[in-house]
Amino acid sequence: MKASSLLTPVVSLLFFSGSLQAAGGFYGDPPDATHPWTIHDLNRPQPVRVEPGTYSSEEKPGLPPSDAIVLFDGSAEAINQWQADKNPAEPTKWIVKDGSLQCVPGSGYVRTKEEFGDCQLHIEWSAPSEVKGDSQGRGNSGVFLMGQVEVQVLDNYNNPTYADGSAGSVYGVNPPMANALRKPGEWQVYDIVFRRPIFKDGKMVEAGYLTVFCNGVLLQDHTPLQGGGGHKSRTKDRAFPEIGPLKLQDHGNPVRYRNIWYRPLPKRASEGGDVSVMSPEATLAKRSAIAKEIREKAAALQGREKLLHQLESLCYAIDEALLKEVTLATDALATEWKATEKIEPKKGEVMQLNAALQYLSKFKIVELPAAGVLNDLVKANEWDKKK
Repeated sequence: MKASSLLTPVVSLLFFSGSLQAAGGFYGDPPDATHPWTIHDLNRPQPVRVEPGTYSSEEKPGLPPSDAIVLFDGSAEAINQWQADKNPAEPTKWIVKDGSLQCVPGSGYVRTKEEFGDCQLHIEWSAPSEVKGDSQGRGNSGVFLMGQVEVQVLDNYNNPTYADGSAGSVYGVNPPMANALRKPGEWQVYDIVFRRPIFKDGKMVEAGYLTVFCNGVLLQDHTPLQGGGGHKSRTKDRAFPEIGPLKLQDHGNPVRYRNIWYRPLPKRASEGGDVSVMSPEATLAKRSAIAKEIREKAAALQGREKLLHQLESLCYAIDEALLKEVTLATDALATEWKATEKIEPKKGEVMQLNAALQYLSKFKIVELPAAGVLNDLVKANEWDKKK
């Protein structure tokens, strides 16, 4: 028996001013074997409210969104969130100067004490205004997601180098689509969406991905990741940890950073995340959970509202005991309404329940005997015709 999902509150198909008003459930396409949610389902969790941040200017960094985890805010105390990339860890020799985190050449990489995985990362950097060197020897540094994958930092302003080592490249993996750098000494803005490769039992089940914007210009468009990339070596599949630190490279140039923050991203389907498309196994489990939740809501209700919630839950997962209960309840209502002489005041209730039962029938979720009785009642009173 095929199961499906409905919305809460369920639809009220009422004619007002000659137009059909849809107010919720029994409305969108139901789920299938790999889609756990019906279209437009009001049971789906609402998005969390996030207050947007502000854009940066050359003079002043912008404010992060309200849910961002700030890794460097320009204060002197912010250096305490970072350490030298050594084992055992020790304080970094990088310095905070004029609100920026500045590389001290020869001091080595710096890494965050915080560790995280999939994320939206915002980071701003500036190469020295005094131009020295060329190719890879000019304003060179790097942003290492989880300490594994490098997004290249390099002063490429009128400074060509090998393409897969240009600013905004996934270093050694994929060149950027454009050179969107401002002049040396000015602030460059990277916005990065990072998804790590996912491995299970030593095999990659989903590649990682990187999307990179530089100064608002798209450089990497969902670029797939196998491994971490690297200098002179082709990237290969290799297992990734779930979390890791953000690392910034010391490449011998006093590159500056500011306004560093990230937002964790939700789990993907391969990790059991609640997404629009899942594996058949994950979809079945999710639909069972949704059905349970709706039935728990129904238990706190009475009368018709309880019945409508119970019907809705059947679209996610069939329960034989509940099916018998709603069959008796809908039969009783259909018999009562059929015998009512003055049925017009009940029009809204009849139309609402009829819409639910016709939906269940249309999508072959379940056929209830009352569906035919109610449909005949609607047609007999010409409520199915627009007026």
